[in-house]
Amino acid sequence: MPHSEHRTVDFFAEDALPVPLVTPAEAELLAARQLGVAGRAEPLGSQQDANFLLQDGNGDILAVLKIANPAFGAVEVEAQDAAADLIAAAHPELRVATVLRGPDGGPRRAVVEAGGGAVMARLLRHLSGGTLSGPRHLSAPTVAAMGEIAGKVSTTLRDFRHPGLDRVLQWDPRHADRVVARLAGHVTEADRRDAVLAAAKEAWERVAAVAAELPLQAVHLDLTDDNLIRRPGSRPPMPDGIIDFGDLTTSWAVGELAVSLSSMLHHDGVEPHQVLPAVRAFHAVRPLSAAEAGALWPLVVLRAAVLVVSGRQQAAVDADNAYATAALDREWRVFEQATRLPLAVMTNLVRDAAGVACRPAPVAAPTHQLLRELDEFAVLDLSTDADAMNGGAWLDAGAEDRAAAAALAGGGAAARTPYGAARLSRTPALSTDSPATVSTGVDLWLGRTAVAQAPDAGRVLAAGPGRIELAVGQRVLALAFAADVHPLVTADAEVDAGAELVRLPAGAALHLSLRDADGPAVPPLVRPEYAAGWLPLTTDPAPLLGLAAEQAADRGDLLERRGAVFATVQGHYYAAPPRIERGWRHHLLSTDGRSYLDIVNNVTPLGHAHPGVERAVARQLRRLNTNSRFHYASVVEFTERLAALLPDPLDTVFLVNSGSEAVDLGLRLAIGATGQPDVVALREAYHGWTYASDAVSTSLQDNPNALATRPSWVHTVDSPNSYRGRHRGADAARYAPEAVAAIDTLAAEGRPAGAFVSETFYGNAGGVALPDGYLAEVYAAVRRHGGLAVADEVQAGYGRLGHWFWGFEQQQVVPDIVCVAKAMGNGHPLGAVVTTREIAERYREQGYFFSSTGGSPVSSVVGLTVLDALRDEDLQGNAVRVGGHLKLRLQALAERHAVVGAVHGSGLYLGLELVRDRGTLEPATEETAELCDRMLDLGVVVQPTGDHLNILKIKPPLCLDTAAADFFADTLDLALTQLGHTGRPEADPAPGPTPSNFLER
Repeated sequence: MPHSEHRTVDFFAEDALPVPLVTPAEAELLAARQLGVAGRAEPLGSQQDANFLLQDGNGDILAVLKIANPAFGAVEVEAQDAAADLIAAAHPELRVATVLRGPDGGPRRAVVEAGGGAVMARLLRHLSGGTLSGPRHLSAPTVAAMGEIAGKVSTTLRDFRHPGLDRVLQWDPRHADRVVARLAGHVTEADRRDAVLAAAKEAWERVAAVAAELPLQAVHLDLTDDNLIRRPGSRPPMPDGIIDFGDLTTSWAVGELAVSLSSMLHHDGVEPHQVLPAVRAFHAVRPLSAAEAGALWPLVVLRAAVLVVSGRQQAAVDADNAYATAALDREWRVFEQATRLPLAVMTNLVRDAAGVACRPAPVAAPTHQLLRELDEFAVLDLSTDADAMNGGAWLDAGAEDRAAAAALAGGGAAARTPYGAARLSRTPALSTDSPATVSTGVDLWLGRTAVAQAPDAGRVLAAGPGRIELAVGQRVLALAFAADVHPLVTADAEVDAGAELVRLPAGAALHLSLRDADGPAVPPLVRPEYAAGWLPLTTDPAPLLGLAAEQAADRGDLLERRGAVFATVQGHYYAAPPRIERGWRHHLLSTDGRSYLDIVNNVTPLGHAHPGVERAVARQLRRLNTNSRFHYASVVEFTERLAALLPDPLDTVFLVNSGSEAVDLGLRLAIGATGQPDVVALREAYHGWTYASDAVSTSLQDNPNALATRPSWVHTVDSPNSYRGRHRGADAARYAPEAVAAIDTLAAEGRPAGAFVSETFYGNAGGVALPDGYLAEVYAAVRRHGGLAVADEVQAGYGRLGHWFWGFEQQQVVPDIVCVAKAMGNGHPLGAVVTTREIAERYREQGYFFSSTGGSPVSSVVGLTVLDALRDEDLQGNAVRVGGHLKLRLQALAERHAVVGAVHGSGLYLGLELVRDRGTLEPATEETAELCDRMLDLGVVVQPTGDHLNILKIKPPLCLDTAAADFFADTLDLALTQLGHTGRPEADPAPGPTPSNFLER
């Protein structure tokens, strides 16, 4: 085909667009002779062009050589280069593959003979970092960044004009119907071909209805994961570069976003609702009109259909094009996801994300109430907040029927559920997918016989055992009941208002819903993520029962309200946290009716909502709650029990409200008893927020300036971390002598330490055990100079380690002062300091001690109840059994995922440390944060810890069972795989700690 400067492509005038046949040797010759750059050419994939990476003799990248398809004219290429330059100038924060220029400033492009014809070749700027291609899961920030870039490109190209935009491309959504019709025959499987044709037909009809309202402009039209380049080193991958302007044309502006959205849908674990951050980000930059919001998802479906048929055609005509053939499965995955839900549902979701949602009008009062002579209904609350869900009742298969029976027990006529509410009663305990919990209709349980009658005149669409559908105006009323109950009407019958539809016996259950007559069938329950798409297709049927429709819930942002009145330094987990209003054992339950496995709550060792604790607290609150100056039995009984758990001579107890207070008091006791105000503490530790406990806290994550801002009486020694500290593996034995030397030096300087304070099992580092014998040497040194040993057992104590009730037992030492909290109260504020009678009595020299609620009757009863449950439910033994099983499961992950560096800990006090390199131990901080977010998506609450925030802290309630431990390990494996961390590690370097050493501890 002769090459014309002013010719533009018309896809429908071409038989096919095979890639130009150019060898690397030919590409090298072309680049050197025609474009003035000599280098080695390495082929790059493309659907229709020939692309090569040019490198010099040292492997440094010179440029990308792009040889356009012979069907494309010079004017089209010039338009592409002009658009790239325009975007690069308008958005310097974006990297753009612009055409390179020669010494004269002219573009390095030329019409050359290649592949048997005249083609346009040019050199483009190479963008480092790689594309977003591949199966890797796209996290919400990445998705949003893709949408934002699409918005920036759209606004920049809005007024761009060029003759090279006048093209007829197969990728232009304005021609999607014709492309699908022309190429569908290349899809040889009849079922797939039919699915593509049907979906494209419906989508085209929806777009055509608003096409006149859709703005036209210049569009890149290929801002996909293949053409957005990640910022080098960004984790998670964040795009900041744009390549390949080959599809530049004039088309509907909203098509820019549709193309980007479609490219996200093939990624692992990405389902339709997870592309909405891109919609919001695009809309924030370039607002969508109501018509565009309505057309967006149909355009996504059309793009998917075009991808499928075009991919099949390209593979057929260009069988040697590995790039095209490799994409076939991915393109089908895009189509499956794009059509996973009805178009109307996804369109409503898009409208909601863009703030242009359409709300259906409420149903008018009917001529006759649906249930004759039945107008009193008890409301049946099945939500997360419902008392009927207490005690784990939400897990029982018959929870709804029992709650209804209770509501009708007093002779009530009927019980009903609210429309649009999420039901906890439909929630499984463990699931990586959110369950369908949001009701699209109303369920009723009848306390007496009832007749359902037509509320208004209508036509019976369907009638059979257990079901009736009645068209009334623009809506369809659906009734579902027991299959042994038969309707009194037949299909296609016209009925008057008040006509009897079915007679229902006492005790019958009835589901009724109202949906749009021209809409899709609506399931009785839908997943919360899609509720904003399904609910506008329905209407609250309550007015048909003579009741007021449910008022839309206040959508005021609770997180914003929190930030307005609650000091923001008191942070919260996750950028977009679920609203948690209930817990049960090792599960946390959101108001959407989602159950999350709780892997972080060492505050509740017995599990959430423990019945024994609840009963004991309620009973005591009905009797007495005051301060410990009064004389009552529970404070005595509790302190006796607590002291009995500690070795001699630890026999005297102070009761406080928290771990911070316990450590603060422990330090005051030590300093007061010794008269020596200096304290030695470990680096990378956290002990609390009070003045004294904060002073000895040196965690850089809790306070980035921790070491620089310590008061002069605090002296720190190396963190004895045998995995990533200064001394690793067997060399960790050097930590203790070095700490001893520091304590001796202080004494020699006339500042002997009054206390040495440390966790007995290194919690802030992710549950790393202290080196064997460490505390024995350090305790001996501080005592030799008149100081005392203060053990922080706030996290490690109370059986969490499994093999030991107290962390200091693992070190075979006895501290002088033990600080306890967290587990003591199972969520109730309770802490303690246990020491010797002698040390306790010395406190009198500083004054008296009193805590208003420390040791109150309620707190004491809680403390006793927790100790009873720990013993009676063998939770320490459970930590051994389940914790051991879980640790083995986590260790096995290291064989599949190189990012797993070590598994620390004992019992149910574990830490999974993530590293980018097992030799350097470079912490995988950003990867850990992304993993925690993905785990939340999959139904697990887990959080990072450590100074580098690269360790998963695994400190669940001690009631965790094997099924939950396996669910956690399996879900972690899934998330690591989806995030691209799968791959066996290379041989571990030496010397230094090998992962196996820490995986087997």
